[in-house]
Amino acid sequence: MAGMFRNLGEMFRGVRSWISFLPQITVGNLIEIMIIAILVYFALLWIKRTRAWYLLRGIAMILLFALVAALARWNTILWILEKSGGIAVTALVIIFQPELRKALEELGSRNLISDLLPFDDNRENVGFSERTVNEIVKACFEMSKVKTGALIVIERNVSLSEIERTGIEVDGLVSSQLLINIFEHNTPLHDGAVVVRGNRVTAATCYLPLSDNMMISKDLGTRHRAAVGISEVTDSVTLVVSEETGRVSLVEGGSLRRIPDAETLKAALATLEEQEAAGSSRFRIWKGKWKNERKAD
Repeated sequence: MAGMFRNLGEMFRGVRSWISFLPQITVGNLIEIMIIAILVYFALLWIKRTRAWYLLRGIAMILLFALVAALARWNTILWILEKSGGIAVTALVIIFQPELRKALEELGSRNLISDLLPFDDNRENVGFSERTVNEIVKACFEMSKVKTGALIVIERNVSLSEIERTGIEVDGLVSSQLLINIFEHNTPLHDGAVVVRGNRVTAATCYLPLSDNMMISKDLGTRHRAAVGISEVTDSVTLVVSEETGRVSLVEGGSLRRIPDAETLKAALATLEEQEAAGSSRFRIWKGKWKNERKAD
């Protein structure tokens, strides 16, 4: 028995001496590992939902070919790959330019940054009232009955000023009649999206960025892809009425869900309004203090 304990003690001493050669892991190292893991996770998600996934597969095939060339000692091919390495990096930046730009736009439009750094001081986020919700819901399902296509973008915390500039200014109080008339076939304003800020329709015939997400169903057309595209780069909520099927869909945060009836849509919009009110009140005091200090300066 004593010999067994002695052997165990020697084994533990050997393990301890082996571990002593390893670098010390601090709290900072653990935080770095967590940050890197999160960044890699979101990078893989970004690659998966864009054309970068197919380009990455092509790059993997080239690297595999380079490995085979190294093992087979094909010196000429290795020399060509080595000389073209610098050009390949520049080519990758050019090829991924749309995806990189969209990723940076998405990063810059996060709520944390827009709340802590109030860049747009002239704009006040005004929530929409219950009447506005009822009018939007009524318009959507009236157009759904007659299969009139519609695209309604509701602004939240991230400004849609750039989107508004692509359309025609309206600046009218939200009403079901106004929305139905805008999207009526063969009218000057029916083509494109409508932007709603607070209780007013600010612009119509606006152009939205199309999503590159390969996971979107092929059954969905350009209108739905545009709705997903604007939700990927802003925190807006978009309502889509399909011209082919008359179905109503709600798009937020890059995800699309079908709305079966008016009550479901009304409840969804009411929930979003409550979330926006809670988020805006959280930073209202800090923003007011920041503005007052700047005025004093």
